[in-house]
This record gives sequence, structure tokens and C-alpha cells, in this order.
Amino acid sequence: MYAITGITGKVGSALARTILAADQSVRAVVRDAEKGRSWAGKGCEVALAEMADAAALAAAFKDVDGVFILPPSEFDPAPGFPEARAVIAAVKAALKAARPRKVVCLSTVGAQATQPNLLTQRTLLEQELRELTISVTFLRPAWFMENFAWDVASARDNGVLASFLQPVDKPVPMIATADVGRVAAELIQEDWHGCRVVELEAAHRSTPKEVAAILAKILGHPVRVEAVPRETWVSLFTSQGMKNPTPRIQMLDGFNEGWIEFERGESGSMKGKIPLETVLRGLIEAGA
Repeated sequence: MYAITGITGKVGSALARTILAADQSVRAVVRDAEKGRSWAGKGCEVALAEMADAAALAAAFKDVDGVFILPPSEFDPAPGFPEARAVIAAVKAALKAARPRKVVCLSTVGAQATQPNLLTQRTLLEQELRELTISVTFLRPAWFMENFAWDVASARDNGVLASFLQPVDKPVPMIATADVGRVAAELIQEDWHGCRVVELEAAHRSTPKEVAAILAKILGHPVRVEAVPRETWVSLFTSQGMKNPTPRIQMLDGFNEGWIEFERGESGSMKGKIPLETVLRGLIEAGA
């Protein structure tokens, strides 16, 4: 039996489907019963728990072989990441109480970076869970290819891909969420001892220019990439409703300056199977 948090999202659902296909049992950890109905229909047990509720999480994690932790991402965090810290404290307490045999935790590329940025939420998570006496795997995926869903409309309607990843000819490590879920399912079924880190990216790193070219190929008309000027980011993000855009800007700087990178570099990462074009084509077909 494997308890899976975040099962209603792209990564968690891909993980759950892979586990079920292997004839293993799944306990779907959801925030409300309605979200668990479809998974109950697939044969899953359903446990109700908020990610900041240590007691409910401990009950959800009881009597399982492994737990998959996918903490919610706070894209506009308050200074000091109080939202993430509350979830981390609850998850850590729940795991200590439930004592599953092993844990796979979704982290991120660049979790080892010392510079503060939006991904520091995952750095804090790794630091705390490393203190457990439970076998833990930190799965560090690259930039999600599905993030380009935000760019499909502009590419389709205006022929423009506005890029915060710069320079636009700089290769960026990326990965499909389906690959993340598949690899997480493989990892949680393995046996290991202590803490380990698995870094995951696609077989080919892509530049924003290449993304634009693939979009143009799929859409059947030219798509040009335009770098969004760095000096406009604060006003732009604030106008979009962000209260604290600094961590997001620091994260983008980290990718662009190269200090958000895999700890073992490109040569030391595991490679996914799904190419970028497949993901972009799926986003377009889904009407992203």
C-alpha cells in the first residue's frame, strides 16, 4: 500500500496510475471527499487530510509501505515562507508518528542552492526530512514542460512567446510531468536505506528559441520569442496580483544565471522519455 499526496495533480495522478497498473494498492490522500471520488472508483482507499494537519496526515500515512509527498507550491509566498514551513512541520511530524518504511518526496532542481528564491521551499523541506530515521528519496525534477501552457494562447493568437528564461538561446533542463510521475512510481517501489537524491530531466535540454520553433511547427505559423526585459518584472508581476514577487524573480535569475542547476550537472541526471514536442502538442490540443 502506498499513500499518495497531491494525487489530483499531474505528477500525483501519473504516479498513482503507474502504481495501480502494477497491481499495487493506493491510498489517495485528498483535502475533500469529492476530489477522492474518482480515485475511489479506481479502487483506491481515500484518506482526508490537509497538508498542514499533522494528525490527519499521520492517520493517512499509517500502515502503508511507502508515502509520496508532494507539498503544495506557494507561488506568492509571504516573506520567510511561513506557508511552506507549516506544511513541512506537519509532514515531518506525521511521518515520525506513522513510521512508513520509505518516503519519496518531490523536490526540485536547484534544491541545494544557498541563494534564496522561490524554490527555497523545497530546500527547507529536504533539510527537515533529512533528520528523519526513515529512508527518503528526494526526486528533483527540472523545469516542468507543462509550464508552457501559459504561453500557448499568445503563441497561437499573436505569434509571440514571451520568455522570462534568458538568454533565449540558453538551454534549460526540462521534464514532462508524466515522466516525473512514472519515475516516482519506480522509485517508491524500490528498496534503499538512508537518504538519496535522484535528479531528473529530459534527454535533451531546450532553449526558449527551440520552444518557439516547436510551437510554430505545431501551430503552422511563425512564432518568435521575445525576452521580457528584466527591469519590468517587478511592475509586471505586481500588476498581475503578486504581493511578494521577489522570490519568483530570484528563481528566474537562478535559472538564467546558472546557479539553479542539478547538483551533479547534466551528466549526473536521470533522463526522461517524453520529448518536449509531445508535451507542447498535448497542451495545444487540450486548448491550453
